[in-house]
Amino acid sequence: MLEQQIDYRTRPKTSAMIMKLFQITLVVLVLLINLAIAFPSWAETAPSLTSNPNYFEVGQKVIWLYKPRTDSNDVQRIPAEVVKLSSKQVQIKVYKHNKELVNRWVNPNKLENSQKVKEEYRIN
Repeated sequence: MLEQQIDYRTRPKTSAMIMKLFQITLVVLVLLINLAIAFPSWAETAPSLTSNPNYFEVGQKVIWLYKPRTDSNDVQRIPAEVVKLSSKQVQIKVYKHNKELVNRWVNPNKLENSQKVKEEYRIN
């Protein structure tokens, strides 16, 4: 009879420990699965010019698609070089007619990668 009482008393402690261990294991497993899914989004790689044509680097040669007037259809293709980058605009260095350098802030949508342009001319 004494043996049965000892078994009876230790059994709840054992099952409580098993439940606690199961809960801890379940929490750790959920965290590991979440980490495995979220980890690729943490990895920031530098965007490449081939995958993102709107990505520019300081010193990169570009073509500025300049419109003398907003109502004009005439677009001039002016070679330039990227000087500074901001969140909304890109500062470029442009040569004037008298060989003087001028810096201009332009919309990145008005720029083309000059390497991409060279490749297009080679293909055509």
